[in-house]
Amino acid sequence: MPGPTEKATEEERRDRIVAFARELAEAEGWPEVSTRRLAERAAVDLGDLYRHFADLEALLAAVAACALVDLAADLAEAHAEAAGSAEGAWPAVASAYLDFAYTNPEVYDAMLAMTPDLALGVDGVPAAPRAVFAELRAALAPLAEGRDPDALAEVGWSLLHGVVMLTRGGRLRPEGQEEREAMIAERLLRWP
Repeated sequence: MPGPTEKATEEERRDRIVAFARELAEAEGWPEVSTRRLAERAAVDLGDLYRHFADLEALLAAVAACALVDLAADLAEAHAEAAGSAEGAWPAVASAYLDFAYTNPEVYDAMLAMTPDLALGVDGVPAAPRAVFAELRAALAPLAEGRDPDALAEVGWSLLHGVVMLTRGGRLRPEGQEEREAMIAERLLRWP
């Protein structure tokens, strides 16, 4: 059994592999992420890479889980910065979500399109997706006004995800982007 120093080294190697996979995916796209290229970039041998990740799918899931942790932190920070303003929490969180999605498109795909086991708002999933859902829910709860806050959070997430995917796919008018985002953040989810 490895000692504490060896365990830290193993964790550091795993984290380094995940970080390099994320960087490579963002720079060149997921199709360019291969075990061989990743091992070279992370300065580990293929056996070491496979000791940490059974296959590229497992690595993709690890990248997605780490990115969900980052997104949850961004949402929590945005929510905290809007503290004292229940009305301002959702616009701040929505803006942080959209910023993350547009800044990290390949990682965003890993989180929400390529890893179906990491579903937000579903019991039994890892802590990272639950943390993202909790942040969305917390930002929208003050707007619930008798509506189910979980359902409202699901609708809010759906709107954000939909606008991200349709925008990235070039299916929406570019000149309407700012107005769409303002509608989601400031008007659509408010009780009439």
